[in-house]
Amino acid sequence: MHKLAYDLHIHSCLSPCGDKDMTPGNIVAMSKLKNLDVIAVTDHNSCKNCAPVLKWADEYDIIAIPGMELTTREEVHVLCLFSELSDAMNFDAYVYDKLIKVTNNESVFGPQDICDNEDNVSGSEPYLLINATNIAFDELDRLMGEFGGIYIPAHIDKNSNSLLYNLGFIPPEAGFRTAELADPAKYESLAALHPYLTKCNIISDSDAHYLGHINEARNFLYCTDKSRKGVIEALSAVK
Repeated sequence: MHKLAYDLHIHSCLSPCGDKDMTPGNIVAMSKLKNLDVIAVTDHNSCKNCAPVLKWADEYDIIAIPGMELTTREEVHVLCLFSELSDAMNFDAYVYDKLIKVTNNESVFGPQDICDNEDNVSGSEPYLLINATNIAFDELDRLMGEFGGIYIPAHIDKNSNSLLYNLGFIPPEAGFRTAELADPAKYESLAALHPYLTKCNIISDSDAHYLGHINEARNFLYCTDKSRKGVIEALSAVK
């Protein structure tokens, strides 16, 4: 069994709220300095910086999981993670088609930079990525089955853009196996109200938008295989 320090919710400079220094190379280098074994860069409604993240992660001997932070029709934030980059990019294309298209105003929301494998800005996303998509939360079990990924409701204890705040309940047909808490100390009180959570693996991530906010090595996953597939399997395991 491998004990792996993780941070699975990090925003790059592609997210309009992400600092311009959050380039793929800088994120991976900072994660290495903080002794992390596994990271996921999860930009809002996009996987377009995942390829350079994986390239830099290979150089720094870190496991990088391709992913995004999807905003559903109900404005619930959900981490979508994949073991294969090709699956993530197929999902990226699907989500982009469902994104509510509003031109990004960089002076208000910030730039949305796409980086190349050398960590240079190679382009920008014209449409505002923090908008909702026309994808309902109850579609995610089917979609992750089709695209080969898993979904994790993000920061469910927060009072905005969270499953419990926006919907007020966990749909009985939901099939997620892991949930994210911003504050793990809230788990017992939330589980008492929502018993579904007692069946879930619980993770806590930084939701970092700045390099200094990436987590130190304080949260751990236990994986039978030290690989992207092994991480996805651990997050999918029945508790």
